[in-house]
Amino acid sequence: MKPTLLILAAGIGSRYGGIKQLDQFGPNGETIIDYSLYDAIRSGFGKVVFIVRQEIKESAEALFAPILKGEIDFDFAIQGVQSYVPEDLGTVDRVKPWGTGHATLCAWQQTDTPFAVINADDFYGLNAFQTMSAFLQNDMNPNQHAMIGYELKRTLSENGTVSRGVCVEREDHNLESVVERTKIFEENGKIYFEEEDIKIALEPETPVSMNFWGFKPSMFPITKDLFDSYARTNINTPKAEFYIPTVMTHIIKNGLGDCRVFRTSSNWFGVTYPEDKPTVQASLAALHVLGDYPERLWD
Repeated sequence: MKPTLLILAAGIGSRYGGIKQLDQFGPNGETIIDYSLYDAIRSGFGKVVFIVRQEIKESAEALFAPILKGEIDFDFAIQGVQSYVPEDLGTVDRVKPWGTGHATLCAWQQTDTPFAVINADDFYGLNAFQTMSAFLQNDMNPNQHAMIGYELKRTLSENGTVSRGVCVEREDHNLESVVERTKIFEENGKIYFEEEDIKIALEPETPVSMNFWGFKPSMFPITKDLFDSYARTNINTPKAEFYIPTVMTHIIKNGLGDCRVFRTSSNWFGVTYPEDKPTVQASLAALHVLGDYPERLWD
């Protein structure tokens, strides 16, 4: 059974100042999503689900449906602020989506196979898709999940601090924990994160989560129960977000499953700030020149 790819494309992109999921970065006007789709198809994925806000669904469908017809099955899931919120809580007073864990939950009805989850605005590289596709097709343990771990030094931005999920592995290469570190930056050749105005060094090769996860369907009911509790606690906190690492941490700590860490030395790049765009454009153009991608992806 071929796995499904869920693409998290409902974010607002407040720091970017626009809908970066649909912005053009490739030499022929390709979005970053185009490269993820291309790599997913040649890695053996059988379906893609775009998780979007209602207001950008029409634009996303117009952009991607024509190129995907005949290539791979696809669908759209809506991440609304009321989605999966317990009915007795009434109308939710918030604009910002509930976060990546909630977004994944919103694709439950469209997903009936093992699946991967990625960000719409991150470039992960072919190796990551091949590794995750092989895992999802060959590992039959319903409670064994996975993630791609990138080297921290390959995930920084020259244009400001970043937040990263720093991974701690067990000896069996399963995940022990993911610790969210904010304000990570490079200074004088060393990498630090800042906490309460104190700079703490991090090793450059530290594996970090860039939100490339692999799950078995057993994850969905666990996520629903967790989000139910989270929504009740945070119904009056309009900026609260329910993240995938919250779900994974719960699974691990409660003995409900494990998460294999697949390390990669591939270069990751993404868009956080508007100033990141020229760097991403240059990186993608170079990959075309090297022959990693054809002159035009969809000809």
